[in-house]
Amino acid sequence: MNQDLLSDVLRSVRLRGALYFHVNGTGAWAAEAPPSREIAAAVMPGSEHVIEFHAVISGSGWGSVVGGEPVRLDAGDVILFPHGNPHVISSAPGMRAPANPEGYFARVDEPRPFQLHLDAREIRLGKLHEDPPGTVLVCGFLGCDLRPFNPLIASLPQLMHLRSGSGQDWALQCMRQAATEASCPRPGGNAMLERLSEMLFIDAVRHYLRTLPDESSGWLAGLRDRHVGHALALMHAKPAEPWNVAELGRRVGLSRSAFHERFADMIGQTPMQYLTQWRMQAGAALLRDTGATVLSVAQDVGYESEASFSRAFKRSMGVPPASWRRQARAEPESGRRPALPDGDRI
Repeated sequence: MNQDLLSDVLRSVRLRGALYFHVNGTGAWAAEAPPSREIAAAVMPGSEHVIEFHAVISGSGWGSVVGGEPVRLDAGDVILFPHGNPHVISSAPGMRAPANPEGYFARVDEPRPFQLHLDAREIRLGKLHEDPPGTVLVCGFLGCDLRPFNPLIASLPQLMHLRSGSGQDWALQCMRQAATEASCPRPGGNAMLERLSEMLFIDAVRHYLRTLPDESSGWLAGLRDRHVGHALALMHAKPAEPWNVAELGRRVGLSRSAFHERFADMIGQTPMQYLTQWRMQAGAALLRDTGATVLSVAQDVGYESEASFSRAFKRSMGVPPASWRRQARAEPESGRRPALPDGDRI
């Protein structure tokens, strides 16, 4: 049941992936990524939030959030940055390199994934087999929606490090296949690389969930809790039900006050706050993906009238449901840098 909740959220927030770089680092090398929000329009057009990952195919290196503690990366390791923090991947800890958002926008029309050489002298594109062997990585991005409601991202750390041998051996094989696809493009290769990226992230989240300490809090910890996880499943399965704290508590086997306290302590919001946000997320998915009327969507997610749903939706998203639907269905920008107000800089 709890794994279904994870799938429920991942489908709802439109997780999608792409492989972007196939990298070979030789000698002393470093690559620094800017905050993902600065390059989102180039690497994952149409996504509100972008996650970056790196899988080490061979060799070794170090990875860290800028200003954070570096972790050693060995062959078979995967490192992810769920919050899109600026970060560094390098041959030794403490190294830095220029972060160039403009470079991502300059290459939006070029075939991907890029094959990238890194060394102490330069960064250049080209065929990887022309260089002597070094540290080989495949690097990609995952995009998803944050609004109206994405409880998963907030429950993940800034850096996720999956070590080789931590049950992720299949992931390394997938990334090796991705590297082969990047070097020798074939029909359907891009679609396969996208799916491999998504599978890697989902399994990373499942591994993180399995290894959470018992005293953890947050949405993922809530999935694992017998009482809170059951309540989340009830609300996800039937958002239109007239749930209240007393009924949810009764269904999960706790008193009203005990359930309310346990849920709020673990999830960080009350059950009714969570239910309202999930109803908005479920309603947004129906508006975007179906031709249902606003009234029908309102009733499907637990509102008696179109007006009450529209008020709640506008409070959450800033625009009425019909306007949001038109915006959501518009074609995403194809990687052009978004215009900024005078004086703003990325």
